[in-house]
Amino acid sequence: MRQLTLKILTKLPTKYVTSGLILIIILFIYGVLGSHFIMGLNIIDSIYYAVITMTTVGYGDYTPHTGIQKIFATTLALAGVALLAYVFNILLTAFQERMSRYSKGARTMKTINDMDDYYILCGCGRVGSVVFEELIQRDQNVIVIEKNKEICENIKENDSVVTIHKDATEDDLITKLAGDKCNSVIISTGDDVSNLFIVLTIRETNPDAWIVTRASKLENISRLKKAGADKIVSPEVIGGKDLYYESTRPHVLRLTVNHGPDELLDEFEIITKHGCTLESIDYHIPGIETPLSREIKTKDLEEGKKYVNYLKEHPKAKTALENLYKSVNNIHSHTISGPDKPTFDRLMQDLEKQEEIIGKNLTDKEIAEITRKK
Repeated sequence: MRQLTLKILTKLPTKYVTSGLILIIILFIYGVLGSHFIMGLNIIDSIYYAVITMTTVGYGDYTPHTGIQKIFATTLALAGVALLAYVFNILLTAFQERMSRYSKGARTMKTINDMDDYYILCGCGRVGSVVFEELIQRDQNVIVIEKNKEICENIKENDSVVTIHKDATEDDLITKLAGDKCNSVIISTGDDVSNLFIVLTIRETNPDAWIVTRASKLENISRLKKAGADKIVSPEVIGGKDLYYESTRPHVLRLTVNHGPDELLDEFEIITKHGCTLESIDYHIPGIETPLSREIKTKDLEEGKKYVNYLKEHPKAKTALENLYKSVNNIHSHTISGPDKPTFDRLMQDLEKQEEIIGKNLTDKEIAEITRKK
């Protein structure tokens, strides 16, 4: 605790403290000169009188008698009290602020240490906020590093969300966080120079980190790639959502399967059991490369049950779905996101017992070739 206190005191706002000390020195000089010329004291006694008057101790061994002496003593005492109170107030306020920051920092690091894994998001502005929402919707742990204090204050923190009010280009904390527990570092500031510096900083100490960065200008994509970014996303080409998808590329699976609409709920129950999210479904028309896509983006089993009940209560909707499955010969693809590869392995094992799996991470062109043969 003593070392922490000393560390805090050495980092107090020096410009205010210095100004206060200078004013105290000036007032002290005023007190010494006034004591000597107005009170008629020698130098030693002048110093003594200035100190006891400024601090309002007033032992009473020297007493002003004339009007000018009383005015001098009054001004010296009032100015001394006010000035000392001002300086001590600055010191106390600054000390409390520092203590509060250290306390918050300790709580933040404890929360991070308690996380099993997490994503680091550098910059939570216009694009970064979209990425943040995508992560939150999927119940991911997120560490936001943002230099804008107002943005940090507007983010609600909990056991899964931590904000760090710092500039990622000026602090080496990110190199410590981008270790084994980090799923991905997503860099979404609007400054390509800052993004480049952050990529270089992380890659220097974390060669295995998965880094996805935003590129505001297309001409900077090659530079960011050379710096060590695994994926570069330009908002000129794709939006903030794709930053999330690219960052989770190691943990996104596209399964092409063959089953009818009656097996929908059983399949979705297996997906949710493993804590995965069904992102979308692609229906493959025979021989046509571009599929019919439908965004799902859910991991809530209750939503799947509601949909099945809806089909039971609405025969026309059920018939339309059955006709869709017939038109694609029951061949369709699921894009599934999950926490890690071992989870996908277990998911695959369970799905293989339930349905026919045609392939994993096939391209639309490969699937089109398969459907032509059906």
